[in-house]
Amino acid sequence: MADKFKVALALALIAAGVVGFYLLSEQALVLRVLSVLAGVAAGVAVAWQSEPGRRFVAFAREAITETKKVVWPSRKETVQTTGLVFAFVVVMAVFLWVTDKSLEWVLYDLILGWK
Repeated sequence: MADKFKVALALALIAAGVVGFYLLSEQALVLRVLSVLAGVAAGVAVAWQSEPGRRFVAFAREAITETKKVVWPSRKETVQTTGLVFAFVVVMAVFLWVTDKSLEWVLYDLILGWK
């Protein structure tokens, strides 16, 4: 129950920061942005103390670790793959154009006799 209260309090603090942005509409933009940042910082600090917050931080750390394990393609591989995709698109475009014109010729010229 305490974790639910902490998460609700965190959301309320973030909402208070956003509300502060609009309530301070007559003030300088820097003060308004600081209001939002303070609300977000306070909300994150409170959420971090809850069990869902700790699980989220652990998940984020694991996601970063998994991202580091990814073998990203080299520039050469990326260019080659992009070239293959463009070539395939051109071949498919020509194929579909030829198919369309063939069906148009069969339907209009041969079957219906329209010219």
